[in-house]
Amino acid sequence: MSFNPLKERGIPLDAQLRNWSELNTAPYDSRAVHPYTRCRVIAMNGIEVEAIINSHQFARHTADVGIKQKLAMVRRIEQQQQKAVNWLIPGNESTIERTIGYEQVAVDLTSWLARHEPDPYLKKVYEFALLEDFDHLYRYANLMDMMGDHRKAEEITGDLTEILPGRPTIFEHRHPHDELRRPMTLKAADTQSVMNAITIVAAEQQTMNFYMNDGNVPEDPLARGLYLEIAQIEEEHVTHYESILDPTLSWLTNLVLHEYNECWLYWSCMQTEDDNRIKALWELHLNMEIEHLRTACEMLKDVEGVEAESFLPAQGMPEPMRFEPNKEYVREVLRNQVEWTAYDAKFLPINDLPPDHRYFDYQRKVNEGGVPSEQVIERHREQLGGEYRFTTEGEHPVEPLRENGDHDRYAYHQAINRSPALEEA
Repeated sequence: MSFNPLKERGIPLDAQLRNWSELNTAPYDSRAVHPYTRCRVIAMNGIEVEAIINSHQFARHTADVGIKQKLAMVRRIEQQQQKAVNWLIPGNESTIERTIGYEQVAVDLTSWLARHEPDPYLKKVYEFALLEDFDHLYRYANLMDMMGDHRKAEEITGDLTEILPGRPTIFEHRHPHDELRRPMTLKAADTQSVMNAITIVAAEQQTMNFYMNDGNVPEDPLARGLYLEIAQIEEEHVTHYESILDPTLSWLTNLVLHEYNECWLYWSCMQTEDDNRIKALWELHLNMEIEHLRTACEMLKDVEGVEAESFLPAQGMPEPMRFEPNKEYVREVLRNQVEWTAYDAKFLPINDLPPDHRYFDYQRKVNEGGVPSEQVIERHREQLGGEYRFTTEGEHPVEPLRENGDHDRYAYHQAINRSPALEEA
């Protein structure tokens, strides 16, 4: 099944405004909702936030009053859509429970995008950050387990996503220059690559924003420390992903791509949602976005003389994005890439870095005095006699990262121990 929103008719803009009671959507039941319904809600909230931010940025960079007016009208509808989606999240879902949902989104969304990425370099971009978000899920799950008054993480993720160490968070802290990747170009890229990139930038940006705003909510200093540490990695990930976007696009071309992306994702949610009430919301928003896309295409043609069909596929998007288990895929990436790091726009094993690389000096500075992501596991072991893990596919695929593994054999430890920068510290 393919989907081409350029060939569909949507709801006219003047019929899209809703009243407050329509926007004040009834929340899902946090204990009964399907894990992937929660994931879709989190993801689409992020997509709408990105659409709004992108529209505001466009408005700040154009003097054309006509464009500003159309952006303002569509943006008001996008704001309503964001409220309707975000209000599906219940108030009794705690910060840590929501965090587990965010990290499940990161793991299974990134896995799907990587598996469906036609460009080999971009596939590596997704796989590299995947292992880091996978580790974040494990760290937060251990924190949640120590809180006592909350459910275990597996009650939120179900048996759909395993909870195990990934690339340890302590080693994810890299010099900012090593977070920049090679950008794609719209002319050369597959449309799937473009949609993947816009999707992941929005999702990671939303996670970054969530931790920036809610990471200080916990009272326990260690919990606050874990949030601030991982929040820094989320900023790395936004830099990592946004750098693959084509930086040469005009604002109007970029707007068309964003609206096309929203159409594809709402269609994807509609195709894969099991909750009929929420599925109806995805369908409503899809019909709105089709008109938003038509409006953007019309502006692009009127202002720049460019037809959107000249860079969007005539056959539409081939298949919907799906939240689905990716356990063996994640394990395979762990086996092959867990000991990788970044050097400029390249990915390579940590042992291939020169001993005086800036990575080691950066590690020394930020990790001096203790690392929350390590301390939370240490505290869990002390209080509960071991780590919290959830597996359905057997022991960890990387022997040093098994619960009783020989961590000193892990290549990151070896590389850091041989670094002059850290030896001096």
